[in-house]
Amino acid sequence: MKVLITGATGLIGRKLTGRLLEQSHQITALSRAPERAAKLLGSQVQVWETLEGKTTLDGFDAVINLAGEPIADKRWTKEHKARLCESRWQLTEKLATLINASQTPPSVFISGSAVGYYGDQGQALVPEDEPPNKQFTWQLCARWEALAMSAQSPSTRVCLLRTGIVLAEKGGALAKIVLPFRAGLGGPIGDGQQYMPWIHINDMIDGILFLLAHETLSGPFNMVSPYPARNEQFSALLGQVLHRPAFMRAPAPVVRLLMGESAVLVLGGQRAVPRRLEAAGFEFKHQELKEALEDLLA
Repeated sequence: MKVLITGATGLIGRKLTGRLLEQSHQITALSRAPERAAKLLGSQVQVWETLEGKTTLDGFDAVINLAGEPIADKRWTKEHKARLCESRWQLTEKLATLINASQTPPSVFISGSAVGYYGDQGQALVPEDEPPNKQFTWQLCARWEALAMSAQSPSTRVCLLRTGIVLAEKGGALAKIVLPFRAGLGGPIGDGQQYMPWIHINDMIDGILFLLAHETLSGPFNMVSPYPARNEQFSALLGQVLHRPAFMRAPAPVVRLLMGESAVLVLGGQRAVPRRLEAAGFEFKHQELKEALEDLLA
């Protein structure tokens, strides 16, 4: 297949690009830093700096859209919220427009989203048809998904990746979470009862490849392990794996003071489950959190 990937230098994109190259697919990556992208991804990958001047995506069999500014790195000021939205909405809209303008459009458009679509769901089980709580993360993801779905047609199916916390060997959320634990300062956040929908990076990549290969699949998919963990459980297991104490609880008021509105990302949660992936026959290699952490951190 000939595949266009945005966000190819990110945590998911880089590993996905490597897997697709192993399978002999032809990859074009879109990157605002083409020299860096070429260095990271290798000479086999063609790099585009921009979509300006492109009128169609004829010739591509698939488009995988993973781009977007990190949501948890800064406080949510009005300006930062606008950047978070624009980094997702504008590119997704442009890709959908190019797909719709194509004479022979890509057969599949796989586009990023997040479990943040649902907002804070408390203790409720969250399959893909769960109604959202209409917070900022819902506003961000709902528009993002709607723009992607505008590319759907009899010629192009659209799959939406409602991604949880992706656990990887290097980078991503786990690298930040591990730091205080290694120093013996880790522990639960708030009351620790909020759910953390997580997924091992290898299952994330396998899930995307599964959606790429199965021509009957479309719509939203929760890209999470079947067994989400409460924050308290996550902290205890991480402490066990690292052989470090995990009792330094971060009080909710302090977290809110430091993070502002974005504190909902760590004080709230979603007990999301991958109902549609499992119903389609996808099998997770890393279902249990302790095993996943041992695999990544041993």
